[in-house]
Amino acid sequence: MLDDATKAQLKSYLERATAPIEIVASLDDSEASGEVLSLLKDVAEASPLVTLTESRDDPHRKPSFSINRPGENHGPRFAGLPMGHEFTSLILALLQIGGYPPKVEQEVLDQIRALDRDLDFEVYVSLTCHNCPDVVQALNLMAVQNPRIRTTMIEGGTFQEEVKEREIMGVPTVFLNGTMFGNGRMSLEEILAKIDTSGVEREAKKISEKDPFDVLIVGGGPAGAAAAVYAARKGIRTGVASERFGGQVLDTLGIENFISIKETEGPKFAHALEEHVRNYDVDIMNLQRAKALIPHSGPGKDLIEIQLESGASLKSKSVIISTGARWRNINVPGEQEFKNKGVAYCPHCDGPLFKGKRVAVIGGGNSGVEAAIDLAGIVGHVTLIEFDTALRADAVLQNKLKSLANVEVFTNAQTTEITGDQKVTGLVYKDRASGELKTVALEGVFIQIGLVPNTDWLRGVVDLSKHGEIIVDARGQTSLPGVFAAGDATTVPFKQIIIAAGDGAKAALGAFDYLIRSPATAH
Repeated sequence: MLDDATKAQLKSYLERATAPIEIVASLDDSEASGEVLSLLKDVAEASPLVTLTESRDDPHRKPSFSINRPGENHGPRFAGLPMGHEFTSLILALLQIGGYPPKVEQEVLDQIRALDRDLDFEVYVSLTCHNCPDVVQALNLMAVQNPRIRTTMIEGGTFQEEVKEREIMGVPTVFLNGTMFGNGRMSLEEILAKIDTSGVEREAKKISEKDPFDVLIVGGGPAGAAAAVYAARKGIRTGVASERFGGQVLDTLGIENFISIKETEGPKFAHALEEHVRNYDVDIMNLQRAKALIPHSGPGKDLIEIQLESGASLKSKSVIISTGARWRNINVPGEQEFKNKGVAYCPHCDGPLFKGKRVAVIGGGNSGVEAAIDLAGIVGHVTLIEFDTALRADAVLQNKLKSLANVEVFTNAQTTEITGDQKVTGLVYKDRASGELKTVALEGVFIQIGLVPNTDWLRGVVDLSKHGEIIVDARGQTSLPGVFAAGDATTVPFKQIIIAAGDGAKAALGAFDYLIRSPATAH
């Protein structure tokens, strides 16, 4: 199953294990079971601490296997072959069962161990999904830490009948005790927040008790991370309140245009951002969504307040807003009703679920054309729909698109409705030249029409453009003294990772300059 180089790498990793690891495999005579058994034999041969037992009469999915400590049976389970992006999930599960400590704060581990009810998670994945491993690894860690928690990774390609029966049309999809729990990327902290509300309240109270910051950064994408590094290097008290550290980068597959890094993947890049920030004395407050900005006013009131959705409140002498942007909706009937039931936004994650089927891509910019090209190699047919009279993607992408036999392009076309019953069955668009409505029969719709800034919470507080972007000057200063902004949430053109990072650095330097020119006030 594994080539020699991968076997050597696996052996090197397993040398970090210090305790016995038991693998119990549930198999039958299928080809898929043969592949899983071959993989597990390679794993067992990689370390004397690993033992492998086969079972053909247990009630679990076949093929699947669990990873346990001796005498236990609640360890992480993998149904199907955990290769591709999930190979890392397998290695981490082996190491954690084998005594290698997870890189998680003790407070989080204590919270997991304190959960006092039975939790049985099932997470459906595709091996090309770059968001799935985050969810799988978080749930695996929970199962390792708490005997009342069980989790199973289910590879959708192997268990297609389950995927069809449960109408799963987006990954990762998580069920808890047989009921839908969530779709899309979720961090360990996000999962805990959904199942342990008392933990959210405790965290909000702790945040509200923090002393005022010199610079408070709202948002943890490339702009926020760069701002944090530059502010912390000035020796001033720096905090980051972020809904999810990494931001939109977490939903990006390939990054090939960040200078000095030839190529990387979004989640890996986001992890590197957070590691860099944590090298400095920066207070990172994750899973915190901003609700309101209260400007300072009046004599002696020189602190700006940021109110959070959790109920917490933070104060700072200056603020940098870097809340980024989110996927733009087309806002037609059927979009919300069939989200994750055929309507998707990530072709890399969800494309494999539509293997051999007919799908549409809405949007003729770079993102839309790239999505159509990627999907054409997986699905049966792609219909690309563009509102404008011509595609707007780079010429090299358009040329590649034209070379694909299973792609059809409609320009000057306005999507008016996504149709379906329990899931997507078609799309209606209007020919803008003739006014005629036309229907396309299909099973998936991928929406790729750009981004909208996350600035709704700032309306009426700072000046925004007609597109909702924060208006900033050359230093990142907004219309409010002491409030700066950077990245995709601002009027700065060309929404690129490298530009956002540069803007974050500029805003931090602007905030520092503001602070040193402001009258000193004791707090």
